[in-house]
Amino acid sequence: MKSEIWLSSPHMGGMEKRFVEEAFLQNWIAPMGPDIIKFEESLADYTGVGYAVALSSGTSAIHLGLQLLGVMKGDEVICQSLTFVATANPVMYLGATPVFVDSEKGSWNMDPEALEAAIKDRLAKGKKVKAIIPVHLYGMPAKMDAILEIAERYEIPVLEDAAESLGSRIGAKQTGKFGHLAVVSFNGNKIITTSGGGALLSDSEEYINKARFLATQAKEEVVHYEHKEMGYNYRMSNISACIGRGQMLVLDERIQQRRKNFDFYIEQLDFSGISFQHESEKVFSNRWLTAIQVNPELTGVSGDEIRLALLADNIESRPVWKPMHMQPLFQDCAYYGNQVAEELYTYGLCLPSGSNLTTGALNRVGTIIKGMLKHQNPRKQFDEDERNLSSQLVFASQ
Repeated sequence: MKSEIWLSSPHMGGMEKRFVEEAFLQNWIAPMGPDIIKFEESLADYTGVGYAVALSSGTSAIHLGLQLLGVMKGDEVICQSLTFVATANPVMYLGATPVFVDSEKGSWNMDPEALEAAIKDRLAKGKKVKAIIPVHLYGMPAKMDAILEIAERYEIPVLEDAAESLGSRIGAKQTGKFGHLAVVSFNGNKIITTSGGGALLSDSEEYINKARFLATQAKEEVVHYEHKEMGYNYRMSNISACIGRGQMLVLDERIQQRRKNFDFYIEQLDFSGISFQHESEKVFSNRWLTAIQVNPELTGVSGDEIRLALLADNIESRPVWKPMHMQPLFQDCAYYGNQVAEELYTYGLCLPSGSNLTTGALNRVGTIIKGMLKHQNPRKQFDEDERNLSSQLVFASQ
């Protein structure tokens, strides 16, 4: 059997092991330790955000972020529908209700027009939205200028889900710096990892101090164990932070490698019926995952047929996220939009995108997909032949 090619596997840089060994030598194996502080400082410095708190997961960060914004039982929170379930689940942890909003076709992220339509309709129904959670899907920044303008006009705070977009930016501004609070994830498949983990970011020191307090079981600063509020066991361990410190040293390199993967796919899959997330002017995506849309009417094959062909060669690929408004868990939740998210899910496929992919691995993926498209896509092949013929004629006439 051929070696496995993963969708997005962890990629160590070398310094992680050294930091972990130093922590062992100094016996910083307890949940707290100096490496957590250094990791949080590196996150704040890199993103340009004032403060960071390292947590056990991106999901826990969303949960704390919503709580800090005052979300309570009976409230409504607007979420992007095309996302992983971890964006919406914490809304329900607090007894609130998600309201889902469609994507727009360029970035695949929250559609500002659908967002405003949702806010207006909830107001007409006597509901004041308590928070908005836009997502930077697969590392592609959302249309934050438009989203923030709407949020400010209706006086609704924004919790920015940057779980997949560490290192992405809009202009010179990093994702994670646009909302009142922001979330990043260090799950094993993310652009950098702490094995499992996440962080909450904010320019508000008050928010981050409160998050740190709640994440450590809301223990009061007295010699005995005193608790006046309900807290959580959400802090990242010192050992995990050691891994994170090493990963931060290679983050820019990892982004460069992922963007090279994307460029490879753009060049190799230049066929009618294949499209990609669009990186608009002033936007820079970390290209955490390269996702394509496969129109079977033009390609002659479906995204799932490509997925199965890759799987037969021991290559992992996945459909794009199934929208939350289509999930049985959220069947009673409101949804606003024009089914763009449904279309993206129907035709979408995430390709192997790890920063540790070799040229040979990428060529294996590209060869399989191109073989299917060239066989089923004669119109594009005709276009290519015609271009080649035109080039020969121009050369012959010179």
